Amino acid sequence: MMERGIHGKGRFGWGALAGVLMLGLAVTAAAGQKVVLYTASNDEIEKVVMQAFKKVHPEITIEAINLSTGPIAQRAIAEKANPQADVVWMVNDVALNQLKAAGVFEPYEPRGARLPEGFRDPDGFWTAHNATIMAMAVNAKLLHEKKLPKPATWEDLTKPVYKGMVTMPAATKSGTGYAIAVTLYDAYGWDYLDRLHANIFQYQSSGSAPARAAAAGEVAIGLTYDTAVVQQIRAGQPIEMVYGGMSPNVLEGAGLVAKGPNPKAGKLFMDFLFGPEAGKAFAPFVGIGAVPGVANVDVAKVKMWKLTKPIDAEAFKRDWAARYEKK
Repeated sequence: MMERGIHGKGRFGWGALAGVLMLGLAVTAAAGQKVVLYTASNDEIEKVVMQAFKKVHPEITIEAINLSTGPIAQRAIAEKANPQADVVWMVNDVALNQLKAAGVFEPYEPRGARLPEGFRDPDGFWTAHNATIMAMAVNAKLLHEKKLPKPATWEDLTKPVYKGMVTMPAATKSGTGYAIAVTLYDAYGWDYLDRLHANIFQYQSSGSAPARAAAAGEVAIGLTYDTAVVQQIRAGQPIEMVYGGMSPNVLEGAGLVAKGPNPKAGKLFMDFLFGPEAGKAFAPFVGIGAVPGVANVDVAKVKMWKLTKPIDAEAFKRDWAARYEKK
């Protein structure tokens, strides 16, 4: 009786214990999920996006490594044989294509993503979550005081009436400056940039500085990016956004790292980036978001420019510096 009792109790006890252990392992597995991100995002965007992701997936721990775009690309390529990241996100399309060419990414289409035209790599290796649009921050009050016309196109900026009235970021010091300069070169050539240079008051070291300079009345026209203009408008400055008939732009996006350490969590993060929760998080910070309805620009006035020919970025910067930077 005792033996049966012990034996019977043993069968029940071990079965119950096994069930508890299995449940515990399942909970631990869920709680132990992690996603490793390489990102060039600024701190504010990273914070709100991470908070939004945690609300959707509280079971996943986030490890975000924040570096500049160049070092991110270098690190991910160097680790290709033994990947340490699951997703690279918030880097520009130049870096995304570099990572694609190096074999860092595997194709992945985020579930449910409805994307604007041009927001997806044609081979599926990366997807853009936003586009940054370059435009003119125009101080309408200052132009009126100086009896100057408001520019309507990029070509207008080379007119002699704007001499000393224009500022832009240096192509060698700012991604915004490079995007503007290389697009204007692609569209109009060096002759245009020479004529624009004759009207430049100063080349700035950051992408947002021209908007602030225009708002302060240091110049009438600052060439900058979309949300830098929006920020000045919302602050009550006499600034208007002029699109110029075509839009230099930078796509920023994400790619799934091939053979990353946490592929399931990586895919969930990719899916999240193109869903409504991420759209709300991105909304204050981006020109045009991948999620429908997310925009801080007049989309009807945006005509995104695609480069007509391949351009070696480093060679272009060297040529631009030789022409326009004071030694």
